[in-house]
Amino acid sequence: MNVEPTNLLQIRQMGIEVLVRELGPVAMIRFLQQFEVGVGDYSKERHQWIGNITIDDIVDKAVSKRKIAKQNKRHNN
Repeated sequence: MNVEPTNLLQIRQMGIEVLVRELGPVAMIRFLQQFEVGVGDYSKERHQWIGNITIDDIVDKAVSKRKIAKQNKRHNN
């Protein structure tokens, strides 16, 4: 297909067609996701999601989960 694109929409459509043909639909989506800019300010917003958690809190939670996993493994064997 040697159609000369005349505007940005056509260039985008042709590019997606080529990516789907060469990569397949799943790989095309994964490829395009690399270039998404996103919205918002992650550095500021993450504090709303995680609160005032410390590294010690994270370590304690990981140790606790590991102990529970070991106990569950013993009970299942």
